[in-house]
Amino acid sequence: MLSTPEWLTLEVKYPDRLTAFYDAFLELDVVEERADETVLAAGETAIRLRAPGSVPRGGLHTHYALTVPEREYDDWYDRLGERFDLVEHTFGDARSLYFYDPEGNCVELGERPLEAGGGVSDLFELVLEVEQLDAAVDFYRRLGFDIVDDGRGEGRVRLTTGGFDLELWSPRLGIADARGGVHVDFGVAAEDPRGVAREVADDALAVTSVEDGVRIRDPDGHYVTLVG
Repeated sequence: MLSTPEWLTLEVKYPDRLTAFYDAFLELDVVEERADETVLAAGETAIRLRAPGSVPRGGLHTHYALTVPEREYDDWYDRLGERFDLVEHTFGDARSLYFYDPEGNCVELGERPLEAGGGVSDLFELVLEVEQLDAAVDFYRRLGFDIVDDGRGEGRVRLTTGGFDLELWSPRLGIADARGGVHVDFGVAAEDPRGVAREVADDALAVTSVEDGVRIRDPDGHYVTLVG
């Protein structure tokens, strides 16, 4: 069984510059610094800003969504609206705002009825670009994701672990002209990483044991690490 996201990695030319951006506009704290990577905290999710060079690489033009308490949403909208040309969309009763970071990643902030804490927090959605949508959906279902919105006619499918959502997109533009990320590297908590990995081993490009758990390279070149 899969649950919550552990990390998302973005590829950036200069980690220090994008670190300053996320500090200034989203107030994300630095929790670790390495020579080619800076790790920020978005609630319980780590946002890794990684310079080009190492493998797995971080994602390019990745669309992802972070959480803000609904009581703070209007303040975040006003604050970010002074600098960015925001796009807003409503899903049922929940609003989300969209803007771009300097590396071309589409960042979404979605309001949630959080009782405790404040500020920008956990990752709740990640979008991957895939070449063959049906095959990618089958792969991630065998990993433990469940379909919650089958929009294949629109070239997209939304899946969930119950802890966060994953959208698989054929090459396309979404809300705010967002694109799915390419060669994305992310981690997900799993009860039995090796058992889950066996379900997709025949179709994965690679399955590797790592310190965190098991790293899987999916057929589109995305890396998902199952963290035990």
